[in-house]
Amino acid sequence: MTHAPTPASPSLYWFIPSGGDGRQLGQPSRPAHFAYLTQVAQAADTLGFDGVLLPTGGTNEDTVILASALSALTRQLRFLVALRPGLFSPVLAARLTASLDRITNGRINLNIVTGSGNFDFEGLKLSSEERYALTHEWLVVFRQLLRGETVTREGQHVQVHEGRALLPSVQRPYPPIYFGGSSEPALAVAGEHVDVYLSWGERPEQVAEKFEAVRREAQRHGRTVRFGLRAHVIVRETEEEAWADAERLIEHVSDEQIAQAHQAFLNSGSEGQRRQSALNGGTRESLRVGQNLWAGVGLLRGGAGTAFVGSPENVAAALREYQAVGVETFILSGYPHLEEAYRVAELLFPVLGRTSPVFTPRDGQALTHTATPTPAEPLKEPVGRFRSI
Repeated sequence: MTHAPTPASPSLYWFIPSGGDGRQLGQPSRPAHFAYLTQVAQAADTLGFDGVLLPTGGTNEDTVILASALSALTRQLRFLVALRPGLFSPVLAARLTASLDRITNGRINLNIVTGSGNFDFEGLKLSSEERYALTHEWLVVFRQLLRGETVTREGQHVQVHEGRALLPSVQRPYPPIYFGGSSEPALAVAGEHVDVYLSWGERPEQVAEKFEAVRREAQRHGRTVRFGLRAHVIVRETEEEAWADAERLIEHVSDEQIAQAHQAFLNSGSEGQRRQSALNGGTRESLRVGQNLWAGVGLLRGGAGTAFVGSPENVAAALREYQAVGVETFILSGYPHLEEAYRVAELLFPVLGRTSPVFTPRDGQALTHTATPTPAEPLKEPVGRFRSI
């Protein structure tokens, strides 16, 4: 009998809760003090996660400043840093990017955020078409600058006269560019400009459909794009324990809160947010929407609204479904983020074929960790929103 090959272990990123943290939705109990964010980042670094996402929008700390501070306190962790076209010029963004990449010795990825909620927070009232037209023009200039070009452009949204980035980034020609969006203009931008296209957690067939649309757009420009998925995770020793903890996460969320949040999400102008809200329908009924995929987080939280829930074996099997349609990177999070980072490393890493310096596979016994991690090697080529993504 022949067996299908086991998929390679995916890249795993964790999440820095720079807007606050807690054990239950709607019940924040841990302010986003820098000392706590440092604990989460250092845990992810020590446990062996590949990187962390720094969220943007609302009351989250600025991503560039936070990445700069946390990078000095970690050794090998990569930082997925949000940049918002329209908030500052592509010239300034290119210079900040290059400086941050040099300071961190090439540990920066970029997350280009075009979601409607973030633009509203900054007082930029743009239609969906305008937001993506701006993003397209901005990325054209941004990428040229980091290639070392002198750029002059008189566009509808971006005007630059002989702009230069001056100093290069470590990763050439620039750090990997990540991007998410579910509308047709977003898919077009992804195909033309980005290295890694991110989707929030939807059913595998829905994700595959978006990936194929991005591939077609990329082929039009003679490019290839890699893919990632952003979701939460609740992994426990048993299925029963995991699903019970999922229910506890929302037990203090009222029906009134759910109804108010659902209406706000539908009015947001974000196609990705609309698709997330459609998975739960604004009700506690039928929240299991896929193989170990649960839509309960999206009842109250904007942005990524689904979680992988279950035993290590079943969560790993669910992740492999997404690997089968092209996902190479999973950006995960859990409540609270410090403790859940340890659970994922202890329980899920071994089943995915990963090892953690802290845990021996599945026995839960801590090891004496004497090896000193070395900084990640800079990439020779690039590999490759809405509220608190």
